[in-house]
Amino acid sequence: MSNVKVEKGDQYNTAKLWQIGLFTLNNTSSNLHLFVLGFVTYYATGIAGLAVMVVSSLLMAARLFDGIIDPAIGYIIDKTEGKFGKFTPLIVIGNIISAGTILIIYNVTHHLPASAQFLFFTAMLIVNKIGYSLQTSVTKAAQTVLTNNPKQRPLYAIFDGVYNAALFTGGQIWVSAVLVAKHGGFNLGLFTELNGYGLFLSAVFAVLAIVGIWSKDKKEYYGLAEEGTQTTLREYWGVIKGNKQLQLLSLSASFDKLATSIGRYSVVGVMLFGILLGDYALSGKIGLITLVPTLLITFLVVGIARKTGLKKSYVTSAWIGMLSYAALVALFLLIDPASVSLSNIGITTILFLALYSLAIGFASIPTTLVVPMIADVSDYETHKSGRYVPGMMGTIFSFIDQLVSSLAPTIVGVVVGFIGYKEKFPEVGEALTTPLFVVTLILAFGLPALCLLVSITAMKFYKLDHKEMEKIQSGISEMKAKGKTDNNVAI
Repeated sequence: MSNVKVEKGDQYNTAKLWQIGLFTLNNTSSNLHLFVLGFVTYYATGIAGLAVMVVSSLLMAARLFDGIIDPAIGYIIDKTEGKFGKFTPLIVIGNIISAGTILIIYNVTHHLPASAQFLFFTAMLIVNKIGYSLQTSVTKAAQTVLTNNPKQRPLYAIFDGVYNAALFTGGQIWVSAVLVAKHGGFNLGLFTELNGYGLFLSAVFAVLAIVGIWSKDKKEYYGLAEEGTQTTLREYWGVIKGNKQLQLLSLSASFDKLATSIGRYSVVGVMLFGILLGDYALSGKIGLITLVPTLLITFLVVGIARKTGLKKSYVTSAWIGMLSYAALVALFLLIDPASVSLSNIGITTILFLALYSLAIGFASIPTTLVVPMIADVSDYETHKSGRYVPGMMGTIFSFIDQLVSSLAPTIVGVVVGFIGYKEKFPEVGEALTTPLFVVTLILAFGLPALCLLVSITAMKFYKLDHKEMEKIQSGISEMKAKGKTDNNVAI
């Protein structure tokens, strides 16, 4: 450690509240693309005519490809420094590529000969993941320049929690209660309207995110020195191998993401609400009911995180989410699913809403908190080795995250295939059989609970808590001050 001292109030690069709020919309922008593509299984199997396991396998392969290319994209981010900054160009390019391929998938695939559909669908998913990865990588990497204040970084989770709640709850209400009723099911008319509104809003949010990061996307915020990072692509493995905190956070967050990916998968929603509970429109209505508790949970956890640190809030949320999912399994083993109804609210409906709110609200918190935590890991690497590689940190994290979470479509496809759904997925209105009942509980609640347990176990060995991050930020500030002093002496 250098002998240069830095006052505590001067060691942080702070951001305006509106900057954090606007830049967080970059994640919402890319999530809109994810939401729209979440229904592609019904397009591919119901309109284009591809088999269930083929589509599930392709979606898994696409996410794996997304993870594989992430390190290369991280390298591009770390080496990029142009007229329009490091992050802004990638938001624009990524959004355009992702949106363009989504339109092509939904509007072209079913017009092709059956022999060409598989290759075309695969190629478009691959290109889509390149664009998607470009934009999402910025969300993680740019946290390092947005702010390094431990009291500010958790604020990202508030905005992201509000935006995602509005997106996934509002979007599900719109699809289940409006579009399905308007178009008579998952058909071309539904997909055309869904794509039109979804992609337009995504573009608007991308522009607002650029406004939020614009003044921070400058050279003086990149790393310790103005020269930027000198790390080569060959050195990346050494950095990854030597950063245990990155490994632990990636493993934990990957299983948390897998839990939410399985629970939010469109097919699982159809099985839970459209078959088990017998009313698919309930998915939107219950989502609206649980919206306020979910937001209150987010505000509560972020308030705690600003006082006690990100790690403690992350682990506590995962525990509550896991126990709530387990309780939901127990609840449905004891009650008649038909007793859960909004038209005749009884004790079972109240219990379901309470447990579902806790499960959804707390299980989604770690996925949100992990974004500023990646910035913590990046700062840990800077303090440890002097390397400023936020792009690499974010995309290596994404690689491990995609590797694990890509299993969601395949897991769902294998599980429903095990009970006979090999050519198509379960659809709204089907009779509730015992196999469907068991599989729905496993996919909607059981597997998410198990994934969260793995996530909690990995975080037991993660050491970047609140006190440790204060030491790291102080150390980085002293390293910067020493660098400036040395430069002045050299002059």
